[in-house]
Amino acid sequence: MSELTLFSKGGNTLPAHLRNLQLDATTKSLMGGSSGGASKRISIRGGVFRMLVDGKEIAQNEDRSMNIVIVAANENVSRTYYEGTYEEGKNIAPTCWSNDGIAPDAKSDEPQASKCASCPQNIAGSGQGTSRACRYSQRLAVTLENDMQGDVYQLQLPGQSIFGNAENGKMPLQAYAKFLGGHGIPITAVVTEMRFDTASATPKLTFKAVRPLEPEELENAQEKGQSPEAKIAIASTSSAMDGAKPKAAITAPAAPAAPAQEAPAPKAKAKAAAEPEEEAAPEVAEPTKRAKKATPTDVAEVLDDWLD
Repeated sequence: MSELTLFSKGGNTLPAHLRNLQLDATTKSLMGGSSGGASKRISIRGGVFRMLVDGKEIAQNEDRSMNIVIVAANENVSRTYYEGTYEEGKNIAPTCWSNDGIAPDAKSDEPQASKCASCPQNIAGSGQGTSRACRYSQRLAVTLENDMQGDVYQLQLPGQSIFGNAENGKMPLQAYAKFLGGHGIPITAVVTEMRFDTASATPKLTFKAVRPLEPEELENAQEKGQSPEAKIAIASTSSAMDGAKPKAAITAPAAPAAPAQEAPAPKAKAKAAAEPEEEAAPEVAEPTKRAKKATPTDVAEVLDDWLD
């Protein structure tokens, strides 16, 4: 608990039955929010492992590899479309997205089609060069090998880290999962090394198994996979994890009613018809800024583990 004393008597050690206990709805509501904690994710922007808390980068790991435990995954490959040129690292909500890769999510700001298969943004050449404007991604919930009982992170992988064949022992995610599955080993039962492919011009990860989990580690991984944090991580876009809101969530107030006026003289009315005035745009109130969440009390400890 950092420098804070949790209990006035009996020291700070929690009894066994209270360790790793999930926060209940009562505690979360009294904390002033529904999440009960900060949203954490790992980004691979720029070919560097970056830890983000509520959208703010607080640590980097420039090693070419990192060991994790995959505790949960979205069962479908997701899709995300940004209107215009997408700027990597910019905290904006996508224009349209799909959690199941079949149809746009109901919360999408501007659905581009009723089905992803027939979407114009899914055609080769709709993006830069011959690429598709709508991008594939896979969302995982992971823990760090050196802090398995600690935080759950979202890891969102781009399409080139998902699909493809194994080359020289390097496996993208689906090939890695099939390799383990073919040997009867769950992907959640091993420590996984994720490594940047230095032969790729853009950030791309490959995967391999490092070691099996010990019995207590496996039990912990299974519990983490069922936690609220893991479920949020695999169900949310990275921008939602960072706190970005879709355009639809920022609504403009209705324009004030114009004061009643006397009917204009016939001459003035004729002039208005001949020279219509441009309708004034309603004033739009600036979106209310979200209060910045307090830094978790265990950030220092997380940073120590992150940089080990």
